[in-house]
Amino acid sequence: MIGLIGKKIGMTRVFSEDGSSTPVTVIDISENTISQIKTNENDGYTAIQVAYGSKSKRNITKPIKLHLSKAKLESCLFMKEFRIDKSEAVNLSVGESLKVDVFKEGQFIDVQAVSKGKGFSGAIRRHNFSSQRATHGNSLSHNSAGSTGMNQDPGRVFKGKKMAGQYGNVTRKIQNLKLIRVEEEKNLLLISGSVPGSDDNYVTITPSIKKRS
Repeated sequence: MIGLIGKKIGMTRVFSEDGSSTPVTVIDISENTISQIKTNENDGYTAIQVAYGSKSKRNITKPIKLHLSKAKLESCLFMKEFRIDKSEAVNLSVGESLKVDVFKEGQFIDVQAVSKGKGFSGAIRRHNFSSQRATHGNSLSHNSAGSTGMNQDPGRVFKGKKMAGQYGNVTRKIQNLKLIRVEEEKNLLLISGSVPGSDDNYVTITPSIKKRS
Protein backbone atom coordinates (compact mmCIF):
# COMPACT_ATOMS: atom_id res chain seq x y z
CA MET A 1 0.00 0.00 0.00
CA ILE A 2 2.14 2.85 -1.31
CA GLY A 3 1.51 6.24 0.27
CA LEU A 4 2.67 9.78 -0.37
CA ILE A 5 3.66 12.78 1.75
CA GLY A 6 2.47 16.23 0.75
CA LYS A 7 1.81 19.78 1.86
CA LYS A 8 -1.64 21.28 2.28
CA ILE A 9 -1.98 24.30 -0.01
CA GLY A 10 -5.53 25.36 0.79
CA MET A 11 -9.10 24.84 -0.37
CA THR A 12 -10.99 25.61 -3.55
CA ARG A 13 -13.88 24.08 -5.46
CA VAL A 14 -14.34 22.02 -8.59
CA PHE A 15 -17.32 22.32 -10.90
CA SER A 16 -18.88 19.27 -12.54
CA GLU A 17 -20.58 19.13 -15.93
CA ASP A 18 -24.02 19.68 -14.41
CA GLY A 19 -22.82 22.89 -12.71
CA SER A 20 -22.63 21.58 -9.14
CA SER A 21 -19.54 22.51 -7.14
CA THR A 22 -17.51 20.28 -4.84
CA PRO A 23 -15.26 21.77 -2.14
CA VAL A 24 -11.78 20.27 -2.37
CA THR A 25 -8.48 20.50 -0.52
CA VAL A 26 -5.38 20.97 -2.67
CA ILE A 27 -2.32 18.90 -1.69
CA ASP A 28 1.09 19.48 -3.25
CA ILE A 29 2.96 16.21 -3.78
CA SER A 30 6.62 16.98 -4.46
CA GLU A 31 10.00 15.54 -3.55
CA ASN A 32 8.82 12.07 -2.54
CA THR A 33 11.79 9.76 -2.99
CA ILE A 34 12.26 6.13 -1.95
CA SER A 35 15.22 6.14 0.45
CA GLN A 36 15.07 2.48 1.45
CA ILE A 37 13.24 -0.74 0.60
CA LYS A 38 12.77 -3.12 3.50
CA THR A 39 12.36 -6.82 2.77
CA ASN A 40 11.03 -9.72 4.77
CA GLU A 41 14.41 -11.46 4.59
CA ASN A 42 16.40 -8.56 6.07
CA ASP A 43 13.89 -6.71 8.23
CA GLY A 44 11.07 -9.15 8.90
CA TYR A 45 8.51 -7.19 6.85
CA THR A 46 8.15 -5.52 3.47
CA ALA A 47 7.94 -1.73 3.30
CA ILE A 48 9.33 1.35 1.60
CA GLN A 49 10.85 4.32 3.36
CA VAL A 50 9.97 7.62 1.69
CA ALA A 51 12.10 10.73 2.20
CA TYR A 52 10.28 14.01 1.80
CA GLY A 53 11.50 17.55 1.11
CA SER A 54 14.91 19.05 1.80
CA LYS A 55 16.62 21.25 4.39
CA SER A 56 20.02 22.69 5.23
CA LYS A 57 22.82 20.13 5.27
CA ARG A 58 24.07 21.59 8.55
CA ASN A 59 21.09 20.13 10.37
CA ILE A 60 21.69 16.56 9.21
CA THR A 61 23.86 14.08 11.08
CA LYS A 62 26.49 11.97 9.34
CA PRO A 63 24.58 8.67 9.71
CA ILE A 64 21.53 10.21 8.03
CA LYS A 65 23.71 11.68 5.27
CA LEU A 66 25.19 8.26 4.59
CA HIS A 67 21.75 6.69 4.59
CA LEU A 68 20.37 9.27 2.14
CA SER A 69 23.41 9.04 -0.12
CA LYS A 70 22.30 5.56 -1.17
CA ALA A 71 19.25 7.20 -2.73
CA LYS A 72 21.39 10.05 -4.15
CA LEU A 73 19.81 12.53 -1.76
CA GLU A 74 21.62 15.25 0.17
CA SER A 75 18.95 16.01 2.75
CA CYS A 76 15.29 15.58 3.68
CA LEU A 77 12.78 17.04 6.11
CA PHE A 78 11.65 13.68 7.44
CA MET A 79 11.11 10.06 6.44
CA LYS A 80 8.08 7.80 6.68
CA GLU A 81 7.46 4.12 6.08
CA PHE A 82 4.61 2.51 4.13
CA ARG A 83 3.92 -1.20 4.29
CA ILE A 84 3.63 -2.83 0.86
CA ASP A 85 3.22 -6.29 -0.63
CA LYS A 86 6.10 -8.28 -2.05
CA SER A 87 4.60 -7.95 -5.52
CA GLU A 88 4.72 -4.14 -5.25
CA ALA A 89 8.35 -4.09 -4.11
CA VAL A 90 9.53 -5.83 -7.29
CA ASN A 91 8.83 -2.76 -9.45
CA LEU A 92 10.40 -0.23 -7.03
CA SER A 93 14.00 0.86 -6.54
CA VAL A 94 15.94 3.06 -4.13
CA GLY A 95 16.21 6.65 -5.39
CA GLU A 96 13.00 6.43 -7.42
CA SER A 97 10.71 9.46 -7.24
CA LEU A 98 7.07 8.90 -6.43
CA LYS A 99 4.52 11.01 -8.29
CA VAL A 100 0.78 11.60 -8.02
CA ASP A 101 0.13 8.85 -10.58
CA VAL A 102 0.36 6.43 -7.64
CA PHE A 103 -3.33 7.33 -7.15
CA LYS A 104 -6.16 7.64 -9.64
CA GLU A 105 -9.23 9.87 -9.84
CA GLY A 106 -12.28 8.56 -8.01
CA GLN A 107 -10.18 6.54 -5.58
CA PHE A 108 -10.93 6.63 -1.86
CA ILE A 109 -8.03 7.58 0.40
CA ASP A 110 -7.12 8.17 4.06
CA VAL A 111 -5.41 11.44 5.05
CA GLN A 112 -3.43 11.86 8.28
CA ALA A 113 -2.14 15.17 9.65
CA VAL A 114 -1.77 17.23 12.82
CA SER A 115 -4.91 19.23 13.57
CA LYS A 116 -4.98 22.95 14.36
CA GLY A 117 -4.03 23.86 17.91
CA LYS A 118 -6.76 25.77 19.77
CA GLY A 119 -4.88 26.30 23.04
CA PHE A 120 -6.36 25.81 26.50
CA SER A 121 -10.11 25.22 26.28
CA GLY A 122 -12.89 24.36 28.67
CA ALA A 123 -14.45 20.93 28.98
CA ILE A 124 -17.63 21.98 27.13
CA ARG A 125 -15.77 22.95 23.98
CA ARG A 126 -12.98 20.40 24.23
CA HIS A 127 -15.20 17.33 24.65
CA ASN A 128 -18.43 18.56 23.05
CA PHE A 129 -20.37 18.40 26.31
CA SER A 130 -23.81 19.93 26.80
CA SER A 131 -24.08 23.06 28.92
CA GLN A 132 -25.91 23.02 32.21
CA ARG A 133 -29.39 24.46 32.73
CA ALA A 134 -29.76 28.22 32.28
CA THR A 135 -32.23 28.79 35.15
CA HIS A 136 -33.74 26.94 38.14
CA GLY A 137 -31.06 27.83 40.63
CA ASN A 138 -28.02 27.83 38.34
CA SER A 139 -26.53 31.29 38.24
CA LEU A 140 -22.75 30.68 38.05
CA SER A 141 -22.10 27.37 36.28
CA HIS A 142 -23.91 27.57 32.96
CA ASN A 143 -20.89 26.47 30.89
CA SER A 144 -18.87 24.39 33.34
CA ALA A 145 -18.26 20.65 33.28
CA GLY A 146 -20.03 20.03 36.57
CA SER A 147 -18.92 17.64 39.29
CA THR A 148 -15.68 15.69 38.66
CA GLY A 149 -15.07 14.09 42.06
CA MET A 150 -16.48 11.06 43.85
CA ASN A 151 -18.12 10.25 47.16
CA GLN A 152 -16.12 9.45 50.26
CA ASP A 153 -15.08 6.20 48.58
CA PRO A 154 -12.86 6.46 46.51
CA GLY A 155 -12.87 10.21 47.19
CA ARG A 156 -10.72 11.27 44.28
CA VAL A 157 -10.80 12.12 40.57
CA PHE A 158 -9.92 9.20 38.33
CA LYS A 159 -7.08 9.54 35.82
CA GLY A 160 -8.30 10.26 32.31
CA LYS A 161 -11.32 12.27 33.43
CA LYS A 162 -12.49 14.53 30.62
CA MET A 163 -11.70 18.03 31.83
CA ALA A 164 -10.37 21.33 30.53
CA GLY A 165 -6.97 21.35 28.83
CA GLN A 166 -5.09 21.51 25.53
CA TYR A 167 -7.48 21.38 22.58
CA GLY A 168 -6.27 20.36 19.13
CA ASN A 169 -2.67 19.96 17.93
CA VAL A 170 -3.00 16.17 17.79
CA THR A 171 -2.58 13.64 14.98
CA ARG A 172 -5.86 12.84 13.26
CA LYS A 173 -6.73 10.59 10.32
CA ILE A 174 -9.75 11.27 8.09
CA GLN A 175 -10.88 8.14 6.30
CA ASN A 176 -12.76 7.45 3.06
CA LEU A 177 -12.13 10.79 1.35
CA LYS A 178 -12.68 10.75 -2.40
CA LEU A 179 -9.93 11.85 -4.76
CA ILE A 180 -11.67 14.25 -7.14
CA ARG A 181 -8.79 15.13 -9.47
CA VAL A 182 -5.15 14.21 -10.10
CA GLU A 183 -3.04 16.96 -11.67
CA GLU A 184 0.01 15.08 -12.97
CA GLU A 185 1.63 18.11 -14.61
CA LYS A 186 1.46 20.24 -11.45
CA ASN A 187 1.87 17.27 -9.08
CA LEU A 188 -1.32 18.14 -7.19
CA LEU A 189 -4.09 16.10 -5.60
CA LEU A 190 -7.58 17.55 -5.19
CA ILE A 191 -9.35 15.79 -2.32
CA SER A 192 -13.04 16.11 -1.58
CA GLY A 193 -13.82 17.90 1.68
CA SER A 194 -11.53 19.22 4.37
CA VAL A 195 -8.23 17.86 5.67
CA PRO A 196 -6.86 18.27 9.22
CA GLY A 197 -4.42 21.09 9.94
CA SER A 198 -3.73 24.57 8.63
CA ASP A 199 -2.26 25.58 5.28
CA ASP A 200 1.37 24.52 4.70
CA ASN A 201 0.78 21.58 7.04
CA TYR A 202 2.30 18.22 6.08
CA VAL A 203 -0.09 15.35 5.40
CA THR A 204 0.26 11.65 4.73
CA ILE A 205 -1.98 10.07 2.09
CA THR A 206 -2.63 6.34 1.78
CA PRO A 207 -5.27 4.24 -0.02
CA SER A 208 -8.41 3.72 2.04
CA ILE A 209 -8.32 0.60 4.20
CA LYS A 210 -12.11 0.48 4.63
CA LYS A 211 -13.51 1.57 1.30
CA ARG A 212 -12.35 0.64 -2.18
CA SER A 213 -13.08 2.62 -5.31
